[in-house]
Amino acid sequence: MDTLVDDVGSFPLPSYVDRNTFNRAYGLARQAIIEGRGVMKDDFLSSKFCKIVIDSFKKKCAAGLDVINYPQHYDMYRQFAEPIHGVMKEGTYVVDEKQAFIPEMHVINEAARGLSEELGRRVMLRACITGPMELYLKEVGTVPYKDILLMFAETVRRFAGNSILNSKYVKTEAVSLDEPSFGFQDISADRDTVLEVLENAFDFKGVTKQIHLHSSSRVSDLLDVENVDVLAFEYAASPRNIESLSRQMLDKADKQMRVGVSRTDIDSIAAELYDKGVAMPTATQMVESEDTIRKRFMAAKEKYGDRMTFTGPDCGLGGWPTQEAAQLLLKRTVDAVKACH
Repeated sequence: MDTLVDDVGSFPLPSYVDRNTFNRAYGLARQAIIEGRGVMKDDFLSSKFCKIVIDSFKKKCAAGLDVINYPQHYDMYRQFAEPIHGVMKEGTYVVDEKQAFIPEMHVINEAARGLSEELGRRVMLRACITGPMELYLKEVGTVPYKDILLMFAETVRRFAGNSILNSKYVKTEAVSLDEPSFGFQDISADRDTVLEVLENAFDFKGVTKQIHLHSSSRVSDLLDVENVDVLAFEYAASPRNIESLSRQMLDKADKQMRVGVSRTDIDSIAAELYDKGVAMPTATQMVESEDTIRKRFMAAKEKYGDRMTFTGPDCGLGGWPTQEAAQLLLKRTVDAVKACH
């Protein structure tokens, strides 16, 4: 089986909209969906939210990705924390089922027929969701209160469940819970509690379930989470991340891998280019060469073989200067991987 190329999620806004306008439209679109009003029929929401989501999604599709994450233009914490804030006054952290949804997924589902016809195939989606421990760290802190942790897990499970689409035109192939702080800054919870929280958060069916991490320091804990299918690690900018995880460990736990094979750490890339005398780099200069990405992919593939079922860029591309530069990175990554098949 060929390794599928996906992306982690965030993407630059198009040049024709500013951040404040999009953020305002995002909140209004979410409320309109909750109230059952058509976001496509509202002129402001249609132009400042729906069009942006669809245009950005098409740019990702044009790069040739096998599985495409919704374009995550809104802050990865706020998009889930704000609905949680709305229910905290009721003494809970569990968001109502009808409000636990991702507006971008709603828009893509509404536009699925046209997108599918343009692509000439069914749209294969990936949904990234900020994980329960990451949200808990931001909202509560490092002191563990198990009942509250489990409430965060239930909220995340609801967001995940509502992101699973399956129609003639669109199918959610993967759902990823993102836990970038895990292994760096951890909740002071015992191992059994961490396992229970993740098992509950991943308690949904019908898709491949990924957990996206920036550190492998606690990978032994994650191998025991039965509901997780794929461990996803940064590798291009952090090659040591996969040193401690062997093919044999994956075989024993029956887990798969997603390895990031192209760098997305744009600030470091820009600093390196500046040191070389390139103060105003072009998109071509910012993106690694196809040959560099291909060699990195081959090294990871040699180590993990058919256990490496997903690959793509390291982390999201929200900080990149333009959509064109981000799209070029996606395309070079796809071309590099496909050249190895």
